Amino acid sequence: MEDMIRLLAAELGQKPQHVGAVVRLLDEGNTIPFIARYRKEQHGAMDDTTLRTLAERLQYLRNLAQRREEIRRSIAAQEKLTDELDAALQAAVTLSELEDLYRPYKPKRRTRATIARERGLAPLAEQLLGQARDLPDPLTLAAGFADPARGVETPEDALAGASDIVAETVSDDAAVRKALRSLMQRQSVLRTQAAKGKEEETSVYQLYYDFRQPVSRLQGHQILAVNRGEREGFLKVTLEMDRDQALICVRRCVLVPGGGAAAFLRAACEDAYDRLIAPSMERELRAALTEWANEGAIRNFALNLRPLLMQPPVRGHVTMGLDPGYSHGCKVAVVDPTGKVLDTAVVYPTFSKAKRAEAIETLRRLMDRYEVTHIALGNGTASRETEAMVCELLRQKHGAAYMIVSEAGASVYSASSLAAEEFPQYDVNLRSAVSIARRLQDPLAELVKIDPKAIGVGQYQHDVPEKQLDEALSGVVEDCVNAVGVDLNTASPSLLRRVAGLNATTAKNIVAYREEHGAFTARRQVLKVPKLGQKAYEQAAGFLRVPESPQVLDHTGVHPESYAAAETLLGLCGYRLADVGALTELPARLEAYGPARAAEACGIGLPTMRDIVRELCKPGRDPRDELPQPALRTDVLELKDLKPGMVLTGTVRNVIDFGVFVDIGVHQDGLVHISQVCNKFIKHPSEAVSVGDVVRVAVLEVDEKRKRISLTMRGVPGDGEAGPDCQKTAR
Repeated sequence: MEDMIRLLAAELGQKPQHVGAVVRLLDEGNTIPFIARYRKEQHGAMDDTTLRTLAERLQYLRNLAQRREEIRRSIAAQEKLTDELDAALQAAVTLSELEDLYRPYKPKRRTRATIARERGLAPLAEQLLGQARDLPDPLTLAAGFADPARGVETPEDALAGASDIVAETVSDDAAVRKALRSLMQRQSVLRTQAAKGKEEETSVYQLYYDFRQPVSRLQGHQILAVNRGEREGFLKVTLEMDRDQALICVRRCVLVPGGGAAAFLRAACEDAYDRLIAPSMERELRAALTEWANEGAIRNFALNLRPLLMQPPVRGHVTMGLDPGYSHGCKVAVVDPTGKVLDTAVVYPTFSKAKRAEAIETLRRLMDRYEVTHIALGNGTASRETEAMVCELLRQKHGAAYMIVSEAGASVYSASSLAAEEFPQYDVNLRSAVSIARRLQDPLAELVKIDPKAIGVGQYQHDVPEKQLDEALSGVVEDCVNAVGVDLNTASPSLLRRVAGLNATTAKNIVAYREEHGAFTARRQVLKVPKLGQKAYEQAAGFLRVPESPQVLDHTGVHPESYAAAETLLGLCGYRLADVGALTELPARLEAYGPARAAEACGIGLPTMRDIVRELCKPGRDPRDELPQPALRTDVLELKDLKPGMVLTGTVRNVIDFGVFVDIGVHQDGLVHISQVCNKFIKHPSEAVSVGDVVRVAVLEVDEKRKRISLTMRGVPGDGEAGPDCQKTAR
């Protein structure tokens, strides 16, 4: 364990004692959000992302140690474990290195080499591999192993069998495979061609119908696209490697300068490479590339999901949600500022001019009746026509505005058992309209009800390993929910289950207890909820807000274990609990008293004390309120209105490997290629922008036929903090 801690500390750039503390806290059953927020002194104030990386690497290293022990036991059982091999196993730092070392000892299916060994040709192969300088001619040496009774008719047969054994031995050699793996990663080339019969067929894979790229320069999105194209039968994929270079690499690992049987061994090395190593290494490299691309796609999805969930809520407004459609009409839901449904309707603006006028009149009446000020418009089918209708409506109804809301996952949610339980009285389509309205009011509270994979802010999310994606995205959702905190008396089960220490069962039990006994009036009351024990309470308490509690600290993110410290701190600075919320001079008084001295008097560390001060100054603060508000619109542009050079303000909808998709108020999002994001080189667009950012862009090109808009952020005048290199509005 000490070796693991030192390795993790070196990889993450953290102190070993901090890494050791995190390992101990994780092993004690503490959650990442709890550790990140309430155990800062122990881990040196690592953020939740670093802590999750540490936890993942810790699990990998523990799996590696377990596999190492399994391999040691297997080889020892065969009585082949030498001190040298044991040292090599202990030194291996990746699973592939371990498996390479284990390969010669792994039980195999029956091969040509197995048959040759059964015929007694292993000693001949060993002598030839020994490469003694005085070794006789291989054919002469093989004559002594010819034995018709064992199926070896001639010396040539013996030599052929020995060659099979040598080829398999070379193929299983860890040094050979390591050297070849490194060479292939540096020099091999991925080649794709159109599959037979697909040469003239139009598809999304046309870019790869004749494509070559060195493996070392491949991008993750290219690998995933090629894999999907191959899987769907559009592409033929091969890895090209200079055979002569590969053979030199193999021979260098096998041949001894001046040794005997050189010609025989060179031929055996060629056979080993062509028949055994090359196909195996190609499969291995393709698998490694796919794993790397999957990790990148998952990381990118998680990176995009966080700012999407943390979009600022648009509070305090009656909101109308519109779920556009053609044959089934546009579904309408009006919700009050708390998300309660006030009214619903279905209008048919795409049927005819008369129906469009009727739809506008229906929406106008709803807006007048409920004083609607905000409209959330889903971006799916018929969105463009519905948006034009909304703009016509807003010309009559001054003071209102609309916003395009991504409806990704809305249909999944509306057809779910959760939606049926929440809105049993509404049709599936109307539930979707409610969800769209609530997404504008509080994105986090609504999006937690949806499988993160269905939210659609990544690339190739349906191709990556589902379990890994679920784990990564669930971690992001959990971190976001706990960063904001939840109101114990209004939160839905979907939101509560994401709170550290809680799960689906305890979340439902909290809601059931609330419905039976009324609103919670203290944090500690949650301990009365069935199946919610002391450990769960410890993990969850700091993230639960109870505005109805007479204890003002229950309204804040101060953990109950620090209540005494908070009261002591207030007393040192001349305040009382009743002053919480009006402590504008608290930071100054604390500085005057001395932060270190105050922390010691309170029995807490400086990081915890700083967090307490922030919470006391702004009880119940929402970090999302500090971000720029979403951009609301009152009019619409059409594709034909766009001209090269036009400067527009847009909202980032998705950030992927090769660029950024920006909503500029047209039905079709525009693409800012990675080369157009900044005036300086960046490896990934996420270095400059995030989902939800408001950015200034200029139109480069408009392809109306293909409905493609090319945009640039380079040199566009903006009001952000990113400066001339990256024009982005501060988020």
